[in-house]
Amino acid sequence: MNSITKSTQPLVSIIISCYNHQEYITQCIKSVINQTYNNIELIVIDDGSPDKSADILDKLSQKYHFSFECQKNMGLTRTLNKALAKAKGKYIAPIGSDDILMLDKTEKQVAFLEAHDDISVVGGSILCIDDQGVIKQKQHISSYHEADFNTIFLNPKKIPAAPTVMIRAEILREVGGYSIESNLEDIDLWLKITHAGYRLAVLNDIFAYYRQHNNNSYKNYQFMTESLMQIYSQYSEEPDYLLVKNKILLRMFLKVSKKDSLYAWTILKQISPEFYNLKFFRACFHMLLPKK
Repeated sequence: MNSITKSTQPLVSIIISCYNHQEYITQCIKSVINQTYNNIELIVIDDGSPDKSADILDKLSQKYHFSFECQKNMGLTRTLNKALAKAKGKYIAPIGSDDILMLDKTEKQVAFLEAHDDISVVGGSILCIDDQGVIKQKQHISSYHEADFNTIFLNPKKIPAAPTVMIRAEILREVGGYSIESNLEDIDLWLKITHAGYRLAVLNDIFAYYRQHNNNSYKNYQFMTESLMQIYSQYSEEPDYLLVKNKILLRMFLKVSKKDSLYAWTILKQISPEFYNLKFFRACFHMLLPKK
């Protein structure tokens, strides 16, 4: 991989914010280095990791000649915006420092975006792996679809998986990059981009391994619920806002009811009775069961 090689191919900037992923960062970096697409610029920032991530990355950057910087902890979105400011590519592809790219991801996605001027973001599906890299049994592969704001506002399952995306740099900058107030940068960004009138596409293809382990934020249900409420509250003037808000609360109520009855009560109080459904009553039943 050589980001300064003259090429007729568009330059792609792959950006990584690393935090505390010493066990996984080497695999992540090598999946970028070994991409089948030649014109890649890799920008990596270690966000104040207390483990050995920065030392590992420093050695890898010397071996593979990519841009690396170590900084005091700033948080994910500020770090991604810092990497975005450095990026020179036509396309931006962020990836988590514990995830792994399929080797043909960049090649396939550049070809798609070059052929589809009306699409701002392209992504696809993931294979979920555990902390040892073992593929989980249950997987979901999306069929091809395109989506606008109304589509993903009403159905978040239509968004691409976070590690699989490639974004037009000019559009990412036009919408102001990543929102530093948001704790779920991917959902927030797709809503922001599509609300600005752009469309995204999800291809019927697998583009990354997504690593599920104990530090994943999706396992912190209170964090997830509050973060989703903060993001969607920005669209409270939309006609379907109350419907969407209560769908999210019901979904999280069902998940939390199986783990934490106390916080489930907090969610329950926020659900409007007019939106009670089978999911609501299932959650109420789970709340009464003893927790493991």
